[in-house]
Amino acid sequence: MFYDQVKIFVKAGDGGSGAIHFRREKYVPRGGPDGGDGGRGGSVYLRASAAVNTLIEYRYHQHFKAGNGQPGRGQRMHGASGEDIELIVPCGTLVRDAESRELLADLVEDGQRVMVARGGRGGLGNVHFATPTNQAPREAQNGEPGEERWLVLELRLIADVGLVGYPNAGKSTLLSVVTAARPKIADYPFTTLTPNLGVVQLGQAGSADLLSFVLADIPGLIEGAAQGAGLGLEFLRHIQRTRLLIHLLDGAAENDPWENFLAINRELESYDRRLARRPQIVVLNKMDLPQARDRWPALKRRLEEAGYPAFAISAVAHQGTTELMQAVARRLEEIKREEQRQALAAEPPAQGPVLRPIPEDAFTISKENGVFVVRGKRVERVVSMTRLDSRESMDRLQVTLEKMGVTRALEEAGVQVGDVVRFGKVELLWGE
Repeated sequence: MFYDQVKIFVKAGDGGSGAIHFRREKYVPRGGPDGGDGGRGGSVYLRASAAVNTLIEYRYHQHFKAGNGQPGRGQRMHGASGEDIELIVPCGTLVRDAESRELLADLVEDGQRVMVARGGRGGLGNVHFATPTNQAPREAQNGEPGEERWLVLELRLIADVGLVGYPNAGKSTLLSVVTAARPKIADYPFTTLTPNLGVVQLGQAGSADLLSFVLADIPGLIEGAAQGAGLGLEFLRHIQRTRLLIHLLDGAAENDPWENFLAINRELESYDRRLARRPQIVVLNKMDLPQARDRWPALKRRLEEAGYPAFAISAVAHQGTTELMQAVARRLEEIKREEQRQALAAEPPAQGPVLRPIPEDAFTISKENGVFVVRGKRVERVVSMTRLDSRESMDRLQVTLEKMGVTRALEEAGVQVGDVVRFGKVELLWGE
């Protein structure tokens, strides 16, 4: 089964908590604090692999969690780090945040890897909180919670050339003739329910003049495909990476092939304007039938007047297919050379863009359903790593919030004694 879009939940491991421990040995009555730090939580990675070609693995298994860090121990022993997990996806997978729709990664190359959820840092043990005035601190940090998010994985096939056209135009037959692919072929619409890939090779294997490219058979498009009619919306995404399109027309169709050609191009433009500008080679198929042969002269004239290279073939009879593939290979090489020239001609900017990361101390305050909500990377981390059952930890938190300006900002926002203030997943009651 072919799945090209799934939604999964990933959760990085929480950091381990720091230890509150004191050295207790014979003849060392005041050994002092020696609580170790907690281990870092495991992170979640996605890695592209050429060995898989579908996202079906994530159809029924949608939740993934990395290992938590272990807590610290006495004698300054640090906890072990949590185990990372790596999820394998096909090459050509786009990774988006499900909530914001932000594009996080486009995994194109085999072995390409990206972190999608970072593990939480381990909490500090009480050895870090000793001071000249507090030599026996009963204070340590909780581990930082690991990142969690819903992701949308969207597969877009990586092919040099895409086959487009109406159902029954003969795309699957052509693919089976010019490559070693064996797609399902039958004489009824929508035989092809999933995209199929094949490699076209021209020339002698091992020779310098060998040319090869990947050809994708996209399920048949109909009018309204860009709005979800038929199978179009599901599979139009798979031709977005192609450099060249073979637009296959059915010479035996009831409708005029020219009108079918215009209709498919309208759907391509409606879905993505860049697709309509993609180079096309237009091919009339089924030239073994009298009806197609009668239509060819007028259609060829119209296509050439419009500036499209035109070919006539019979995929079933293997007529003209070799010449077509040779023309496709030549055009593909021209496109690649043109892309290289454009890349070389592009002048590097005299000065790169100035990237100013958002300060970690930045925060915002809003009131939602009577609750004051404080959002900010650092402030949420500080609160989440504070032991709420420790008076010393809470005193330190109060001082930290005052230094960060959070206390004043909340007072200016109108917080009153008894109000609830939320920091991430932690809710605190505002006091005097």
